[in-house]
Amino acid sequence: MSVRRLAEDQFQPAAFAFTADNADWAEATIRKYPEGRQQSAVIPLLMRAQEQDGWVTRAAIEFIAQKLAMPYIRVLEVATFYTQFQLKPIGTKAHIQVCGTTPCMLRGSEALMDVCKRKINAEPFERNASGTLSWEEVECQGACVNAPMVMIFKDAYEDLTPERLEEIIDEFEAGRGADVRTGPQIDRHLSAPEGGSLTLLEETKPVRTNLEAQAPAEGASVPPAEAARPKDTGAETNAALKTPVTAPAEAKANAAKAETQPLSGTKASEPDPKAVGSTGEGAPAEGSKVAGTDDKTSGGDK
Repeated sequence: MSVRRLAEDQFQPAAFAFTADNADWAEATIRKYPEGRQQSAVIPLLMRAQEQDGWVTRAAIEFIAQKLAMPYIRVLEVATFYTQFQLKPIGTKAHIQVCGTTPCMLRGSEALMDVCKRKINAEPFERNASGTLSWEEVECQGACVNAPMVMIFKDAYEDLTPERLEEIIDEFEAGRGADVRTGPQIDRHLSAPEGGSLTLLEETKPVRTNLEAQAPAEGASVPPAEAARPKDTGAETNAALKTPVTAPAEAKANAAKAETQPLSGTKASEPDPKAVGSTGEGAPAEGSKVAGTDDKTSGGDK
């Protein structure tokens, strides 16, 4: 684990103050935060101080701590924790951050670091003789598909070769860094394939999927879809067992007719032929024979 400390005293300026434009920007930035939360502006103010002087000085940390009513140690903790803050002087024309994470390492980032060691300084964070260039190795910067890459201040330069990085360094040293093309340094747009698209170049007919509606044949009816309905065999959901809805008048007439009919299938006025032997209703008619009797035994001599 690296230890991040402030630069030696001989590099530290005596005082710090924002320029007029940066002072107005700082006040507007602080007002973005709710009352009592102004200390949340510490990171943007430290970054603006670094952009103004090129690195974060002790005087800048003290100035921002006083402006945000924070203890000095709290601002120092933030400045030393985040590696985006440079704690010692860097190159005035270019500070090159070489990505050394696995994808870039596999694609040749070590060769890029060799270029920096040869053209700038053998040690990271150390400037060249004129103080215009410096470099360091950093972790992943989010352009793995375009590896290897470097960051120079806020711009990314991707798909690099050692020869191309040398040319870029020479351009910044000559003061023409703003003219260098950012992003991929090969023939591709952003992360697209080199040389342009390689697939889907021929015009193809649209393919209909099962999710698209099909036009029914002329004269044919389309039954309702059952795909989204639950497969339930219960009587409660069986449409065949449901009573059809009738008109109100017809339903009322059917109910009245049902009330006047007896529960059994026979009429109430007709005697029951099985009720034999009774003295009332249901007695056999005169002259009829009773089942199981004979004329000889029915009632005496002839």
